[in-house]
Amino acid sequence: MQEQEKKEFLEKSRMKRILQWMLYRGGKMIKDQFLNFLVWRSRTISDKHFVMILSLLVGFFCALAALLLGFIINHIHEFVRTSFDRDDLNYLYLATPMIGILFASLYVRCIVKDDISHGVTKILYAISQNKAIIKVHNMWSSVIASSLTIGFGGSVGAEAPIVLTGSAIGSNLGRLFNLQRKTMMLLVGCGAAGAVAGIFKAPLTGVIFTLEVLMLDLNMSSIVPLLISAATAAVCTFFFTGNSSSMFEFTPDPFQLERVPYYILLGVVCGFVSLYFTRGMSKLESFFASLDTPLKKFMAGALLLGVLIFFLPPLYGEGYDTISYLLNNQVDMVTQNSVFYDFRNNSYMLLLFLVLVVFFKIFASAATNGSGGTGGIFAPSLFMGCVSGYITAYLLNFSGVAKLPEKNFALAGMAGVMSGVMHAPMTGTFLIAELTGGFGLFLSLMITATIAYITILTFEPHSLYAMRLAKKGELLTHHSDNNVLTLLELDKIVETDLRELRPENTLGDVVEIIKTYNRNFFPVLDRDGRMVGVLNLDEIRNVMFRTEYYDVYTVSKLMNNGELPHVVRTDSMVKVMQIFEKTKLWNLPVFEEDGRYAGFVSKSKIFSTYRDMLVALSDD
Repeated sequence: MQEQEKKEFLEKSRMKRILQWMLYRGGKMIKDQFLNFLVWRSRTISDKHFVMILSLLVGFFCALAALLLGFIINHIHEFVRTSFDRDDLNYLYLATPMIGILFASLYVRCIVKDDISHGVTKILYAISQNKAIIKVHNMWSSVIASSLTIGFGGSVGAEAPIVLTGSAIGSNLGRLFNLQRKTMMLLVGCGAAGAVAGIFKAPLTGVIFTLEVLMLDLNMSSIVPLLISAATAAVCTFFFTGNSSSMFEFTPDPFQLERVPYYILLGVVCGFVSLYFTRGMSKLESFFASLDTPLKKFMAGALLLGVLIFFLPPLYGEGYDTISYLLNNQVDMVTQNSVFYDFRNNSYMLLLFLVLVVFFKIFASAATNGSGGTGGIFAPSLFMGCVSGYITAYLLNFSGVAKLPEKNFALAGMAGVMSGVMHAPMTGTFLIAELTGGFGLFLSLMITATIAYITILTFEPHSLYAMRLAKKGELLTHHSDNNVLTLLELDKIVETDLRELRPENTLGDVVEIIKTYNRNFFPVLDRDGRMVGVLNLDEIRNVMFRTEYYDVYTVSKLMNNGELPHVVRTDSMVKVMQIFEKTKLWNLPVFEEDGRYAGFVSKSKIFSTYRDMLVALSDD
């Protein structure tokens, strides 16, 4: 290998710091060997084929991460169960979620020193705005923080943190091997698919989640790495656990055609529960964000969570025990250790209890994350869907309208609420089928999930994951034109080489500049760097060759100084193009956020860059 070639490769490497660290820790020989391998790989193996090898590694590492997360959570759960007596509603037991949140919060603030919440939103941002780059620490930081949070009883799920972990593994493997942006995006998707497949033992759901929730538009050749990653993660999980059964034991009643109208009704109910979940969580997150100190957030969240768990014990932890009880018609077990247990045979009190559990679940989840914990909304949405489905069937049976199997509707409710919250009906359908082995009720799941999705779509165009990015115009969607525009960065196509004029400059000054200037307009700035007008050469041609006017006219008299359409440097490219279309202009001034002039952006430059980006994202 030629030294110059390796040097150039290192300079272009996305992981230059890691290679330099290898040199520091392992010596020049290790770095040279790795560089030799990278150069050899780039010569002999295309990215398209190499990504299949990497997808296998991503799936394996995702399975290990999921197993480690589950192992830590289960052992912390076991420690808590054996340390305190839950049957007596021990107050120390109710305080354990606060302990977990405190540990997780201190870990994030003092060790990680970065925000690791909203895992799926971070993945969407990385794909849309950050060249599919996810920070290295995300490969382990979310695992530790969410283990502490959930293990001690935080009312959230482990799935979003492990998805962020898996995507970070894919992203950083891509950076290590200096892969192109489109390949990096695919590896991020492989990580997400492998993480979902590993933690749920659901390989089909892993692939569908990546396509539907992360909104990657891929062709058939690109789907193969997703399949490899998901299958590898699922197989590894089965191998290490020695258990090939589904996550929940469930024996469904057979599907009956006459129940279809009730599944449609359930879909509508789940759609509105999803809407409550989405808007409620958004408002509660805003409330906790408004608290100005970590101590206030912790005190408010920990107190709220402790009170809720005291009166409604099913809100403790992920809620998978409650799901198992309802899927097996053991509703009495759901009320144990609560003040409602003595009234478990009273239908009205049982319904009130279940409704309160659904209503306050988002408060418990928001309090967990808002006070410093780390967790996701997978498990809360499954929990609320299961209880909502059970309530719907129980009400219909109690009122004498129909005779329905509550456990079937609890299962379908899980698919419905998850589909509504994530705006992902296929993910909800396949996940519930794979979690329970309930493929015999696949049609019921499809109906409920689809109706729930249609219902919430009427009120909310984006999922809870995507809502934050959509408001900023930073979301990658299945709209191909918007996708390419979203990936473009205004900051990189701003033209700053235009000659600037002052209002006091004379026409003679302008004519001298024109001799070496190839543009037909000038930005006119005041002494504070703010644009006060534009001088267009087409509008002064009638005087620019009249020498007697060279010292008579100043730029302030010749320029256009009305209210100028402009864009701000932080605007999305989608918004920039909307302004271009509205104004019918070919050039727009770009301002800094404080109003100072930054440059110009031209429609022709956007079209050129758009074409380059489109080619870069296309397959070879």
